[in-house]
Amino acid sequence: MRSSTLIRTIQATGNSFFIDSPPRSRSLLVRELWYPKFPSDLRMSTVANIQPKTNIQMAFHGGFSVSDDASDTIPILTTSQVLDGLKTHHEESNKVNKQTYSAMYSSVFGGITTDPAYMVISMDDHMVHRGHGIFDTAAIVNGYLYEVEQHIDRFLKSASMAKIKPPFDRAKLRSILIQTVRASGCKNGSLRYWMSSGPGNFQLSPSKYSKSALYAIVIEPPTPIGIEGVKVITSSIPMKPPLFATMKSVNYLPNVLSKMEAEKNGGFAAIWVDEEGYIAEGPNMNVAFVLDNGILTMPRFDGILSGCTAKRALLLADQLVKSGQLHGIQVRHVNVQEGKSAREMMLIGSGIIVKPVVQWDDVMIGNGKEGEVARALLDLISEDMKSGPSSVRTPV
Repeated sequence: MRSSTLIRTIQATGNSFFIDSPPRSRSLLVRELWYPKFPSDLRMSTVANIQPKTNIQMAFHGGFSVSDDASDTIPILTTSQVLDGLKTHHEESNKVNKQTYSAMYSSVFGGITTDPAYMVISMDDHMVHRGHGIFDTAAIVNGYLYEVEQHIDRFLKSASMAKIKPPFDRAKLRSILIQTVRASGCKNGSLRYWMSSGPGNFQLSPSKYSKSALYAIVIEPPTPIGIEGVKVITSSIPMKPPLFATMKSVNYLPNVLSKMEAEKNGGFAAIWVDEEGYIAEGPNMNVAFVLDNGILTMPRFDGILSGCTAKRALLLADQLVKSGQLHGIQVRHVNVQEGKSAREMMLIGSGIIVKPVVQWDDVMIGNGKEGEVARALLDLISEDMKSGPSSVRTPV
């Protein structure tokens, strides 16, 4: 089967354009010549046979494709072909991922698009080629953004740590996020948003002329939440130093490798342990324990990401203390031996809410079944997402 080959358009003037064929040992066949703004039936096939190094003038103003017998040539695409490719890619990807991208805001575009094919960012954006960007997320539940204020606070703190000056003030940024969700029509899903040091070049650091960029996208449907217990392993991937672990940057390669390591070993997630032997966190979630003394215990946040859902869980867990299901709540260093001998272990994060852990490496946690506190915390947070106070629920 013939494939498109590289040709060069020397000049396009008036109704004519010139084609310079590559210096090959065989002729090239112009397969099609068409007017892109006219119906497809106006296309003309097998227009001309071009000999090597021969210039040819065609008295038409439109597009063309040239074919030869080379199998490794790469086509030079028209703008419409690029856009068609983006659409096709999204449609094929959506069949596998089962996700819908309902709306995207881009400060580069200067607005919102609801066409998933155009939800793209530039290759010369420093977030793409240097990882100089930060992000955050918020759940959309029954038409409300959950803990968006808390997530924006962390987002702006991350931006400051990454030395990225926000393109807008907090009020404007908040308004953009809400309007993006509103434009999507999404009632249940998630909002993810990024701040980049901006597009413009491929240098290591952004130039003084670079302008930071904001992107936001609405994703449907929400990640299914389940109470089924999971296995975790101890990660062999080095954890991030505190500066990068406490900042929600786009540099998630250690997190990705940690998650892949867990999956390879039949686990749901891998747990990081710091150099002093204390439990840190999972690849994108915090970890908590109910120790034998009945106290809900969570590792300190000073060297790991400060999880918004984890912090909310600590506040809501006070209800379990009052009901007698817990004997107390504490945040302190937890060593591996304490964790593996705990009555309950659970993962907590916005994507999973609460996920019970029933096995860590080759050790069963508690009785090897989902714990009562994990179930109760999941119920409390789920209810808080649906009917909590205005401090955690923002209407869109």
